[in-house]
Amino acid sequence: MPTITSRQNPIVVRYRAAARGENPDWILLDGAHLIGEALAAGVAMAEAAVTATAGDRALSDIRSELERAGVEVVSVSNAVMDALSPVRTPSGIVALCRRPASTESAVYASASPLVVMAIDVQDPGNVGAIVRVAEAAGAAGLVAVGACADPFGWKALRGSMGSALRLPIVATPAAEDAVAAARRHRCRVVSLVPRGGRSLYDAELQGPVAVLVGSEGTGVAPALVDAADDRITIPMEPPVESLNTATAAALVLYEARRQRSSSR
Repeated sequence: MPTITSRQNPIVVRYRAAARGENPDWILLDGAHLIGEALAAGVAMAEAAVTATAGDRALSDIRSELERAGVEVVSVSNAVMDALSPVRTPSGIVALCRRPASTESAVYASASPLVVMAIDVQDPGNVGAIVRVAEAAGAAGLVAVGACADPFGWKALRGSMGSALRLPIVATPAAEDAVAAARRHRCRVVSLVPRGGRSLYDAELQGPVAVLVGSEGTGVAPALVDAADDRITIPMEPPVESLNTATAAALVLYEARRQRSSSR
C-alpha cells in the first residue's frame, strides 16, 4: 500500500475531529501501548496509521496485531503523522476506535460498589489519573459529572493508560442527578473537603460508597458537601492546605481498599 504523504488527505480530517472530540462515537488512541490495551479490551477498532519509517519493534508488533484483527492499517509520512497525532512528539502510530459504552447499572453492578464521582475536574491529565487509580484500587466505576473533562479525550486516555477502556464510566451533566443515582443504588455519599471533615483514617469506607472528588480550584460545591452523608479531610502538615485532586482521590480510594481488604 502506498504511503500517504499529503496533509490534505481525508484521513487527517478524521483524526483531527476525533482529537477535538467532535465525533462522539470515536476516540483517538496514540501509541503502541494504548492501542494494545484497546485490542486486549476488545474495543472496536476502525483504522490505524503508522509512520512508514517506523522501525521500532513495539510498533511492528502492534501493527501485526492490528492486521490480524482485521483492522486497516495505512502507512503515512512523518509530516502526516504530525498532523494526525495531537501529541507534541508523536509515537509513530495512532488509531481510531469506538468509544466504549457503559451504563449506570454497570457502574453500580457489584454487591458493594466503590464509585468515584469526578465533579468538574477540568484537567484531562487529572481525570486520566483518577480513572487509572480507580481501576488500580478496585473501584467499581467512575462518574464524570458536570464540566468534568472527557475521560475518553486523548489527554485523559494517555493519563489513564488504558484503564478507561476497561473501567465502567458514565457521564452525568447534573451533580444532583449523579448523587441521586448513587443513593438509588444504596451508596453512602462521602465528600472530600480540604478541612473540617472527619479524618480519612477515621472514615467508614466499607459497604456501598460514592466518593465525591471536586474540581482543582474550588473543590466540591458547598450544597453537595452539605448533602453528603459524611465529609472526609486528608490530614496534612501545615502550611500545606490542599493536594492535587488526583492525589487526594488516590489516598481515599486506597484507604477504602485497605478497609475492605481487612474486613475480608
